[in-house]
Amino acid sequence: MRRQRQYAVRHLLNTLRKYCAVIYNDSMKDVNPTSRDIADIAGVSQATVSRALRNSPLVRQETRERIQQIARELNYFVNRNAAGLRTHQSNTIALLMFDETGGDDAQINPFFLSMLGYITRSAASLGYDVLVSLQQLTDDWHIEYQASHRADGLILLGYGDYAEYREKLDALATAHTRFIIWGPIVEDQPGHSFGCDNEGGGYQATKHLIDLGRKNIAYIGRKERRSPEHASRYDGYVKALREANMEPDETLRVPADNSEKLGYKAVQTLLDAGESFDAIFAVTDLIAIGAMRALTDRGVVVPDDVSVVGFDDMPLAAHVTPALTTVQQNSQMGGEGLVEGIVGLIEDRPVVSRLMAPKLIVRASCGAEHDQQ
Repeated sequence: MRRQRQYAVRHLLNTLRKYCAVIYNDSMKDVNPTSRDIADIAGVSQATVSRALRNSPLVRQETRERIQQIARELNYFVNRNAAGLRTHQSNTIALLMFDETGGDDAQINPFFLSMLGYITRSAASLGYDVLVSLQQLTDDWHIEYQASHRADGLILLGYGDYAEYREKLDALATAHTRFIIWGPIVEDQPGHSFGCDNEGGGYQATKHLIDLGRKNIAYIGRKERRSPEHASRYDGYVKALREANMEPDETLRVPADNSEKLGYKAVQTLLDAGESFDAIFAVTDLIAIGAMRALTDRGVVVPDDVSVVGFDDMPLAAHVTPALTTVQQNSQMGGEGLVEGIVGLIEDRPVVSRLMAPKLIVRASCGAEHDQQ
């Protein structure tokens, strides 16, 4: 009998709570609801409401969906100016993309452009705006963003000369600025990184060419530690050669930065010197595309005479002629990983630097498709 009375009381309380919620919702339609109103209806704290409306993984999915449904019913929207005054946050992430040409011919790495949509979409899903800014590497951009407080954290894409860039990273870290870098994990580097296993990618590209029977594989790109991504790709190139009892030939290595024009010039240098080569591993797709154009202009057939493999898998790679075999850095995974990392730092969650696994994308420029036919 006692248990029946307890059940009846609980049932009555639940019914009253639902009835009051309906009346409360109707009354709130004529006034501006607050996060406290949502918290009262949902039976949670305001902090939980704030996290749920930002899609924070710290709130269980069921609770998150319930809070978001209540917010929709109340026509609630976040007043970001008021929220920023309370939390001293702007709910904004600054995405700094660097012009690596020195300002003479402003260009943005096409691979970074392919990541842009994924970065903004991922940030929006977590309740953050993205402020996109093109910076000159020579400018004091680190001082500007430390002083302005326009963003809660920084995502950095591109760096040029790493030795000079490192000094600015040290300054950001000293100022306790939250930032994450697209790129390799470098020993003792301040901040956090998210990038691709460049050495593994360089190894895959070169081993693929060796497996196709290529013997004289030219390398176009940097190998100095001032360009750590290129240097790691060169390490993978050397590793694959030595596994096949081959040694890197310095006469087949031409330094080049990320430019189609420099890829073209690099191949001209090799051909003018009379060097014999049957394959090229270019450290970026842009370099590879320039290299293929130079080969074609000189009457060298790709891939019959020379196989070419690039690195990045930017959208253009599939549409050049012949279509470019390349090592893919997954731009969606990269964009989402960078946002996940910087939001974790902003929200004081543990964040570790990570590298994505590269993937070889086989197309016509290497000759594999011809060999299989």
